[in-house]
Amino acid sequence: MSDALNYLLKARPEALGHYFAFLKDAGKHLDPKTKNLISVITKVHSQTDRGLRQYLRRALREGCTPVEVLDALLMAFPALGLAKIIWAVDVILDMNIPEFQPDSLAHPDQWHDVMASAAVKDGEVTRTECEGRGLFIYRDKKTYQVYDSRCPHQSTNIPELALKGTHLTCPKHQWEFDVKSGDCIKKGNSPLKRMESKVVKGRLLAFW
Repeated sequence: MSDALNYLLKARPEALGHYFAFLKDAGKHLDPKTKNLISVITKVHSQTDRGLRQYLRRALREGCTPVEVLDALLMAFPALGLAKIIWAVDVILDMNIPEFQPDSLAHPDQWHDVMASAAVKDGEVTRTECEGRGLFIYRDKKTYQVYDSRCPHQSTNIPELALKGTHLTCPKHQWEFDVKSGDCIKKGNSPLKRMESKVVKGRLLAFW
């Protein structure tokens, strides 16, 4: 949030309260994915770096795909203009989100061979890399949970050193997660991104 907006919230809380209530009511018939995608466009229009990063992450959590984000930016070309779209893409690339990499866009949604299933010890968490993506894997007997290593807050790539038992703490803002379930148990309110997974002929596969 900008210093100017913080100032207005303190100086004119009643007026700003009505404004935010209006925004909430205006979008009550939109699904969360669409609302956040619209917010992405508004942040690009105003060239608000922090706001774009925030709402882009929210849109992705609500199920928006990278291709949908890029198409929305291109469809908004008449209002945004090329310069703002290029600015937005620069911000997105700086966030280093794996799904936005050219190879991922060209070959979306496929099974990836992560590792030998036996290499993950029962009851423990393993961190590994697969095709440039960091993953945390928790095994409970024959059940495997595979999570993206990036924190859902600001896409920080969480290192193995942040793991204590089955609890994972993002070093940037101390969001803490239970890797057994993926739930955020401290600081934040968004879970780790879980990948669909399966074991085939002794190999652990994940889908993204």
